Amino acid sequence: MAIDDLLDEHEQGERVRSWLRKNGAGLVGGIGLGLVLILGWQWWQKHTNTELAGANARYEAVVKSIQANQLDQAAKDMAVLDSSDAGVYGELAALRLAKAQVEAGKNDDAIKTLRNVPAEGELKLIVDQRLARLLIATGKPDEAIKQLAGAQDSASLEVHADALLVQGKRDQARDLYTKALATVDVASPQRRLLETKLMDVGGKVPDPAEPI
Repeated sequence: MAIDDLLDEHEQGERVRSWLRKNGAGLVGGIGLGLVLILGWQWWQKHTNTELAGANARYEAVVKSIQANQLDQAAKDMAVLDSSDAGVYGELAALRLAKAQVEAGKNDDAIKTLRNVPAEGELKLIVDQRLARLLIATGKPDEAIKQLAGAQDSASLEVHADALLVQGKRDQARDLYTKALATVDVASPQRRLLETKLMDVGGKVPDPAEPI
């Protein structure tokens, strides 16, 4: 091998060692960070799976108590479920418990259960509507109206109108039934009931082909 080639190799080797001296810490740090991220992700997945398994077990406990018609025990199981990060399990369990409580004539317990549901988005709408209907049924239409404040979907408008009707405010109820009807599809099962309610308060059912 020529002397020039040896010098070139020596020079290249020095350059590599020099680069490692300057960047070695960063390289090792990058590798270390990568390992931390991988291990952290694995831990998080395991932790999440464990939490979900625990929430599912607590949810099943609520369901079993409901099926056994042990509603007081179900409420206690529900409290345990609520104390953890149960997510959708807590929301679904609360809806099932509230339904069972209503069927058992325990309306006040059902109202308490629904008020404690930490729902969001579409599920919150469903919870609010069920709670509002229950408040109307127990003679609290004013609370039902507050529960639905700001909601503009057809189901909420219908329940809001029901509450106004209980208060004797037929004209306002008629306006909301008409507004709700305008947002319901012609083929929707809800439409027939809305039309009946609207006619009962002296309203006129509009032609679906014409704007309201």
